Amino acid sequence: MPTRESFEKIGFLKPFAHRIFHPALWRFTRRSVPRGVALGLLVGIFLLIPGIQIAGVALLALPVRANIPVGAAMTFLSMPATTPFILASSVFVGNWMLGLHADVARFQALINSNAGFSEWSAWLLSDAAPALLFGLFAISVMSAIVGYILAAAFWRWRIMSKWRRRSKPVDARG
Repeated sequence: MPTRESFEKIGFLKPFAHRIFHPALWRFTRRSVPRGVALGLLVGIFLLIPGIQIAGVALLALPVRANIPVGAAMTFLSMPATTPFILASSVFVGNWMLGLHADVARFQALINSNAGFSEWSAWLLSDAAPALLFGLFAISVMSAIVGYILAAAFWRWRIMSKWRRRSKPVDARG
């Protein structure tokens, strides 16, 4: 997981250093962790560019007071192994929601054949670009909502189990 010190070494973050390195953005609290999960999923799925994802989470965490390490860790769900699945499902969702006819099979063929820039450009100039972008947006927003709810529920469950353990009476026999 990225540390505060690793972010301090990034040059283009220097103008925002006093805000990004505020201790509240690095603490694990019941509000900041679910926000970090949601923000990490939103940025990680929508952007799909590894270096920009973490910087995007760090900058967007400021106004929403999200936990930066959790948000950065959640961007790793969109790794090279999952990216083709995310892209294909985004095209499918975009086709379904917008009523377009972008060819998902052609997308898979382009990936498998290591297509060049001209083939990818022709595919994107079809119905694929709006379907892909809208699908990415829809999937990232839904993932962020579900991630927030699950993280908040897990946090609550964890705290409740700690309270239950503390409130159990201690056996007098030792």
